[in-house]
Amino acid sequence: MNRRAAIAMTAAEAAAFLEGSRIVTCATIGRDGRPHLMPLWYVVRDAELWAWTYAKSQKVRNLERDPRCTLQAETGVEYGELRGVMLGCDAVIHRDVDTVALLGAEIARRYGGGDLTAEAEAALRAQAAKRVGLQFVERRRASWDHRKLGGTY
Repeated sequence: MNRRAAIAMTAAEAAAFLEGSRIVTCATIGRDGRPHLMPLWYVVRDAELWAWTYAKSQKVRNLERDPRCTLQAETGVEYGELRGVMLGCDAVIHRDVDTVALLGAEIARRYGGGDLTAEAEAALRAQAAKRVGLQFVERRRASWDHRKLGGTY
C-alpha cells in the first residue's frame, strides 16, 4: 500500500472528523483568478456541509460567478498528529429566508451549545434576510491522518 493510501481516512473516519471539527476554510475563485480563503462555521446535513454568510460577502460574489470551491478542515500541531479532510465542491446558494433562518438556527445551536431563546430565534430570523445558505455538494475528497503512520515519517 502506498503512503497516501495508508493515511487516508475511511468514509466513517472522515464523517466523524467533520462532525467533530468546528471551522472549515472555504476557498473560492476570485475575479482575478486568485484563491480567496475564509473560515466558516458549518453544520453537516445528510453528509453535506452547509454554512451561512452575508449575501454581499466576497465569497458569495465569487460563488455566483463560479460555484466551484474547496473546503478544508484540519487539526494537529506535530507532523504525526496532522489530520484533515479536503472537499472539492460545487456550492448551491440558497436565498429563501425561511431556509436561511432554519440554517442559521441550526448553526447557532451547534456552536452555542443548545436550545435557542425566542429572542435569539427572532434575531436569527432578522439576520436571515441579509444572509444566504451555502450547500456544498461534494465532487471529490482527499483526507489524511498522520497518526496512522505510527511514528514513521
